[in-house]
Amino acid sequence: MNSRIVITGTDTGIGKTVFAAGLTVLLGGSYWKPVQAGLAGETDSEIVARLSGVRILAETYRLNTPMSPHRAAEIDGVEIDPARLEIPNVKGPLIIEGAGGLMVPLTRNEIFIDVFRKWQIPVVLCARTALGTINHSLLSIEALRSRNIPLLGVVFIGEAMPDSQRTIAEMGKLRVLGRLPLLDPLTPKALADAMETNFTASDFT
Repeated sequence: MNSRIVITGTDTGIGKTVFAAGLTVLLGGSYWKPVQAGLAGETDSEIVARLSGVRILAETYRLNTPMSPHRAAEIDGVEIDPARLEIPNVKGPLIIEGAGGLMVPLTRNEIFIDVFRKWQIPVVLCARTALGTINHSLLSIEALRSRNIPLLGVVFIGEAMPDSQRTIAEMGKLRVLGRLPLLDPLTPKALADAMETNFTASDFT
């Protein structure tokens, strides 16, 4: 089993934090969000902690403003050094969640996908099932492959859209790892049950 996995998305707000929480439980791992932008409400690390109870590693950068990291850092008077984003050495699987989509600026000169390229660890791409997902997903797949970043497969989040899911899998030539339905209420048990039902731990290898 991969000891390190990056969770990224085709866009922001698609549910990748919830999936990251569920995957961390499924694999019995730890969770790390390298850069958190926006501290006024519940942070991604706090959401994962609430939904999973897993070990949460401290963010390298915590920025107050809920904006792209490059701008949030400028507003906070912080200079982000991408070289500081070194993968923590922990026992067992580590689930790492990026910020927003692949092209989100980390600084004025570097985007998140540049960090993923340096890390060279497997990526799971989270995609919504709503309208527009085919375009966003295929663009993200192309961006990852053009940089030779290992891609484990795609995870869909939302209501079943069989044709869109099939189109992305066939045209993107990648494996579908499963689909996480929208959960209401979203509770730790509901999430754990959904992960057990819709995903197989051995697929994340």
